[in-house]
Amino acid sequence: MKNLICLIVIFTSYQCNAELSNKLELIDVFNLEYVSDPQISPDGKTIVYVRNYKDVMTDKNLSNLWIANFDGSKNRPLTTGSQNDFSPLWSHDGKKLIYKSNADGKMRVYLRWMDSGDEMILINTEKSPSNISWSLDDNHIAFTMFVPAKNDSIINMPAKPEGAEWNASPIYIDQMNYRFDGQGYIKGGHTQLFTLPVSGGTPRQLTDSKFDHGGPTWSHDNKSLIFSANLQEDNEYDPMNSEIYAIAISDGKIQPLTNRQGPDASPKVSPDGKQIAYLGHDDKYLGYDQNKLYLMNIDGTNSKLVTKDFDRDMANIQWDNKGKGLYFQYDDKGNTKLGFISTSGKISDITENLGGLSLGRPYNAGTYSVSNNGKYAYTLGKADHPADLASGINGKDKRLTNLNADLFSHKQLGQVEEIWYKSTFDKKDVQGWIVKPPNFDPTKKYPLILEIHGGPFSSYGPVFSAEIQLFAAAGYVVLYTNPRGSTSYGKEFANLIHHNYPSQDYDDLISGVDAVIAKGYINEEKLFVTGGSGGGTLSAWIIGKTDRFKAAVVAKPVINWTSFVLHSDVPAYFTKYWFADMPWENPESYHKRSPLSLVGNVKTPTMLLTGEQDFRTPISESEQYYTALKLQKVESAMVRIPGASHGIASKPSNLIAKVSAILAWFEKYSGEE
Repeated sequence: MKNLICLIVIFTSYQCNAELSNKLELIDVFNLEYVSDPQISPDGKTIVYVRNYKDVMTDKNLSNLWIANFDGSKNRPLTTGSQNDFSPLWSHDGKKLIYKSNADGKMRVYLRWMDSGDEMILINTEKSPSNISWSLDDNHIAFTMFVPAKNDSIINMPAKPEGAEWNASPIYIDQMNYRFDGQGYIKGGHTQLFTLPVSGGTPRQLTDSKFDHGGPTWSHDNKSLIFSANLQEDNEYDPMNSEIYAIAISDGKIQPLTNRQGPDASPKVSPDGKQIAYLGHDDKYLGYDQNKLYLMNIDGTNSKLVTKDFDRDMANIQWDNKGKGLYFQYDDKGNTKLGFISTSGKISDITENLGGLSLGRPYNAGTYSVSNNGKYAYTLGKADHPADLASGINGKDKRLTNLNADLFSHKQLGQVEEIWYKSTFDKKDVQGWIVKPPNFDPTKKYPLILEIHGGPFSSYGPVFSAEIQLFAAAGYVVLYTNPRGSTSYGKEFANLIHHNYPSQDYDDLISGVDAVIAKGYINEEKLFVTGGSGGGTLSAWIIGKTDRFKAAVVAKPVINWTSFVLHSDVPAYFTKYWFADMPWENPESYHKRSPLSLVGNVKTPTMLLTGEQDFRTPISESEQYYTALKLQKVESAMVRIPGASHGIASKPSNLIAKVSAILAWFEKYSGEE
């Protein structure tokens, strides 16, 4: 359906092609596709994956399931329709597949027999199940599902007269966490554990508590489930303190398997059923800490740390079929890699470039799965394409799809170049990437956009980014970097901003700008800066420190740390891990790290851009900065994205709106000198 207009407009082929731009355009966001959640069959012969696309008429992100052989042959749709099919999961014998779909307008769980293609609705409930897990004998599944409960209120309204029209009843809130970004105001209830035979029927609820329960995995004898949860009475005030538990399916009795201050999660039972691998760490209340791998006996005894000296954060652990070790993924210097660790702690890399799941900005995001015979499938993402399907064995990999070949065959992307430079603050090495406009001419002078990632404990990488490429297509050189505080460079580098953010990350960013200017093709009179979330905070911090930028777009920022920690959706986390004291105990520590403290210095024309339903960095942060700038008579504007949460680009049109607003503001101030 792409470029359908060229097929129906009555012009010559030459005339039609002549009207098409060879650069990426805003509307092309709707043409981008990508692969997610590749699930290789237990025998390694076939891969089921999610193919994601967008509908320009409904502004929706849609997806279907596709299936291909390990070598990429017989690549074809498994499901079709304008819907969302996702979360495929093979049975252990490889004969059946479970997946979720809203094909009939309601989210349901489907069971498919792979030999015949027959299907049935396995779970048809009001709420949607998550974290589905097959029992070892493939006769049952376990899952989590939200169970609503009525929020109690002490307010008793009198009965209104018949026919009277009163306002809705007052909403009584007595929880600290009463709303969450992307969900809105939290309804009463909790996520509970369930089981269900694959023959169908009514799900059996195993837990009924005032706590949320994590995704379950089955014990080897199918008699219990292993899961993680924070079952502490003060869990609102200690949000990271989760443990591993076992629950007996016969009577629902829960047994704790770990007990320490800190997060323990992602339990995986070994193939012989004797051990549990899990991720966690001792909580030191640092801004950033790393998940380490632990092994313990199935009853919780003899816990031992496996990754003693591995200075990276581990994620997505999966046992190999022989029980000799585990596969895992991790970020290293902006690249997401697939590794293997033996039970004795020996680590080896298998492949890299797991990425491409973040279409908007160049964040590291990818995933994989492994078969019983060591074959693997993963999302392959590089700077010139979003996630495609790839497979491999023993490090010999093959790209199986090229979903955007139809678009990129006639759209020239900006070239992405890696750069390393020294920070002027302490000479630490900082990694970044330069993206040049299509048809780049090194003899010319180009405007520069510094684009800053959020988190701040996260990282960018050499992966496709629609936002960055659209900036480049508009004629800008773009610099994005991983300043101190970024992950994938070790615990010490990330925690250089612990209780110290923003700080010398400013020096890292400005040093990067100077390093690109030194290459000779940047117009120093046309420097621009933007970033979102933590990057929005740093953008506001930068223009409070220097007026060398022509204009700035500050997206979904923190402007006032005191108002932020008291207004965000997870206040206990931010006060506990990002500050040493409460804001009323040491207000100066909050103020001196707030961009609001520097607003009197700002001369840079500044646009604020935030979603109106952002509960992570609430729009009130942008509003107070906008007002402060206006009181300072700084040229400023505010863009509010209706209905958008912190993840502004959750709708394709919102991503377009964001990029369009940024480019319009920069264009307004990029006139010829």
